[in-house]
Amino acid sequence: MNTYFFRFASPYFLLLLLLVPLIMWLRTKKRATYYLYPCTQLLVTEGMTNGHLYKKIVNALRLLSIILLIIIAARPQRVDEQSKVEVQGIDIMLVLDVSGSMSYQDYTDDARSRFDVAKEEACRFISKRLNDALGLVIFANAAVSRCPLTMDKKMLLDFVKSIQLGEIDHTGTLLATSMVTAVNRLKNSKAASKVMIVLTDGEPSEGDIEPTCAIEIAKKFGIKIYAIGIGSDQPRMAYHPLYGVINLPAVNKKLLDTIADHTGGRCFIARNAQDMREVYDTIDQLEKTKQEMPLFTQQYDLYVPIALLILCMLMLELFVATCFWLCL
Repeated sequence: MNTYFFRFASPYFLLLLLLVPLIMWLRTKKRATYYLYPCTQLLVTEGMTNGHLYKKIVNALRLLSIILLIIIAARPQRVDEQSKVEVQGIDIMLVLDVSGSMSYQDYTDDARSRFDVAKEEACRFISKRLNDALGLVIFANAAVSRCPLTMDKKMLLDFVKSIQLGEIDHTGTLLATSMVTAVNRLKNSKAASKVMIVLTDGEPSEGDIEPTCAIEIAKKFGIKIYAIGIGSDQPRMAYHPLYGVINLPAVNKKLLDTIADHTGGRCFIARNAQDMREVYDTIDQLEKTKQEMPLFTQQYDLYVPIALLILCMLMLELFVATCFWLCL
């Protein structure tokens, strides 16, 4: 794409400049009045006709103001020259478990639930991926696409922060279904790399499709899956805000390993908030596919200084027409 140091965004308005000479000619013709009086030539000789210099100045200021107004209508712009920058070129779908077990607290010295930790670290991850498009799928006993792929990080962050447990039926974990939902968002992507980050703390529930089916669909569209198991791969005790200390089932690490290995990703176990942060930081470092792309050109409208110049000229014309006229 060609870029220019200076350009008009609406150049067709400049065609109005062709009308300026015509208007001035018509104005002259209209004012060309001839009087057949004996003293007419004497008035001209003595310089007593209405042809003083100030009239020419006023007309010139008015004409120049009209020309500048037409130029403003054409939107003069200063354009930055095109350059190349390195961008990541990765489309990422976040797939977040919002089932009931995400309300558990893994440690008594951390008042936050698994869900609170997952949201906070997801927001931190989103904020770091400035040049990537990201989207969001949440799942429990259903899978819902909350946000399609977007470069609008503020909108996505607002979506993530607004998620609450219980928005959808929390009595199940449709893991494979959520993966297929995310694939549906990524399948038409033209990005250099397509990534899915799946975070869950439980086993797939009854009614879910076979994980192998979701894996094959993801592989078909070249989607790499990073699987994060929140909790532990061993049964242990945890604190529930309503029921106190309870037994927690182990994360199905074997299944998460299978999902990651077959799609070219990696599996992680996040046992606490620090682990979660380190997992996201690791994924952030692993997924950096650099490529050169044109930098979007920036246009800076130049109408403000021109408008100020027109204002000064009009004020000068008004001053000359009202004050200087009377002095003559």
